Amino acid sequence: MPPLSSWIQVARTLVNPGEESAAGYGAGGRSEWLDMNWSQYRHRIEIDGAEVEYIDMGPRDGDPILWIHGLGACWQTWLENLPFFARTHRCIALDLPGFGQSPLPDGWDVSIERYAGVVDALCDRLGIERTIVVGNSMGGFIGIAMAIHFGTRVDRLVLVSAAIFWQEYRRAQPLVALARTTDASVGRAIVSGQPRMLKRPRLRAAALGFGGIRYPHLLSRELQAELLLTAKRTRGFVPALEALADYPLREELSQVEAPTLIVWGTHDTLVSVNHAHELESLLPNARTAFFGRTGHVAMLERPERFNRVVSEFLAESGRADAQAAAAASSG
Repeated sequence: MPPLSSWIQVARTLVNPGEESAAGYGAGGRSEWLDMNWSQYRHRIEIDGAEVEYIDMGPRDGDPILWIHGLGACWQTWLENLPFFARTHRCIALDLPGFGQSPLPDGWDVSIERYAGVVDALCDRLGIERTIVVGNSMGGFIGIAMAIHFGTRVDRLVLVSAAIFWQEYRRAQPLVALARTTDASVGRAIVSGQPRMLKRPRLRAAALGFGGIRYPHLLSRELQAELLLTAKRTRGFVPALEALADYPLREELSQVEAPTLIVWGTHDTLVSVNHAHELESLLPNARTAFFGRTGHVAMLERPERFNRVVSEFLAESGRADAQAAAAASSG
């Protein structure tokens, strides 16, 4: 649930959607994902009693990257990134049970640790021993849980506005209670209003602004439409929100050994940028990249810079690992 600052930002967008601009915001031209036949990369698999949809693309001999979306999102969160990284990496992006096209089975208890187990099991089924994990918001939380509970699986971590400390917010439990009571009515309003939103720029901007996007009106119309069409009300939202509010990880962060890149927008209204500094101080092997004038989804808001920064991190950390291995073998 967005804080007051999100509502203020959305109100400004509605009043004057062209008031603010940001250089380098959004895709700089026609996005590669628009010309791809995504159906050839879609797959379904049953894991832990749940049917999971996932994307699998890129060279099979490339270093794998596992992409985990945030609360209320789905694999399309990574549309601006998957084609770029699939040139050199095997990219796996899933819809977690209860989101996107992965239904939540009756009686399936949602928890952060269980989601981490689903992702780990997916890697097992696909024959992936070690993987780079990239997670946004709740997806970053799940990535950290994987690094703690399935540490041998995680090679490197990229955390994008990770909601690690969300349960420490004073408003966390009240927002969960509010979500329980408003989930059905808000969900119906969003779903029924989608056709109208797609035709009206200010309504599109308002809806996307609630998701933490700083300048939604500066994203391409195609991306705006895709994000709205895939933002369907799902059964997983409230249970996942409850799981976020009831799974503290602070004391276990020192156990994370994987090299970690923390990416954060300086104008994130959903998860405070202050959490980036704290997270960096608690993780043993972490660095932070701040994206100015950017909100909660840096990978969509500034895809060119995000892809470059992550590529550089993977190359540097990969070389460091190779040097360490060579030194150990020679010793």
